Amino acid sequence: MKNRICVIFTGGTIGSSASGNTVDLSSDNKSELIERYREIYGDGIRFDQLRPLDILSENVQFEDIDAMVACLKAVDKSRYDGIIITHGTDTLSFTATLFSQIFCNIPVPVVFVSALYPLNDARSKGVENFAGAVSFIENEGLSGVFVSFKNDYENLRIHIASRITVAEQISGHFSSVMGSPLCELVDGKFVYTKSKYLPAKERFAEKREAYGRYNLCRDIVTIRARSFLDFSYYNFGYKKPLAVIIELYHSGTVCTAGEETNVLKFIDYCRSIGISVVLSPVDSKARVYASAFELKDKCILAYDMSFEMTVVKVMLALGSGKDIEKELQSNHFFEKIYD
Repeated sequence: MKNRICVIFTGGTIGSSASGNTVDLSSDNKSELIERYREIYGDGIRFDQLRPLDILSENVQFEDIDAMVACLKAVDKSRYDGIIITHGTDTLSFTATLFSQIFCNIPVPVVFVSALYPLNDARSKGVENFAGAVSFIENEGLSGVFVSFKNDYENLRIHIASRITVAEQISGHFSSVMGSPLCELVDGKFVYTKSKYLPAKERFAEKREAYGRYNLCRDIVTIRARSFLDFSYYNFGYKKPLAVIIELYHSGTVCTAGEETNVLKFIDYCRSIGISVVLSPVDSKARVYASAFELKDKCILAYDMSFEMTVVKVMLALGSGKDIEKELQSNHFFEKIYD
């Protein structure tokens, strides 16, 4: 053990400060997270700091993602027990999911850390989330990409980054697919979740193939199923995407009745002009509703993974010259719940 961790700061609420009713980035507190950690937990760990960017995560652009990827790739992993990446909560699920794929074979633990409130807000759990990441890196010895986060009234949890889902509305709480985080911190020790949906702890030591060249396709449209969704508003006569990804209801369904609300008619329209349509999430072991019978014959179904992972895989496949269906069938870092 080297007792040395690399911290990559990227901004977000955890790198911001509150003034009245406004939260914004503050250049004065970039190291406040580490300083507050040391005040509570001591200085037994050496933290090397990198700052490839400083943004609010809702404003992330493709070049920002590239900067983060390049920064992590350039780190000499042999010098560290692990790496912590600070990130805003709004787009945490996308970046963490993406990094779980690009860095699926990274030899050290990489842990994303966020906060719902700035560090100068008494409600912030930023230091706790950071401390959880440090403890996980120093004590558990698992390689790969993870997320450390503490919801209100719960123990701190470590999530497999490929399983993290978008933050809950209003509360901002995070969870994993099937409600199964990897482990949680109880009385100073990590207790691993007993779930048939999770890989055994020893599997994190398995050798994983490198993802290879990556590029993100920008020509993607995402649509979320809602009551009375009118697909006729999606007219791609002016600008056409390469793929449309539709987030289904929890039961793997979307409206197949009516005219403008009928997804089957919309899929036919997309296919007629050369647009791939992907539906997600779909549970391969669940019963199929009658309304969904025709869907599998008309489009691509993304089985047994989060919607966030589906978006990442489609963007990576189209951007990197890979087949969408093959990429959706792959399992680079435990994203498939039944594999």
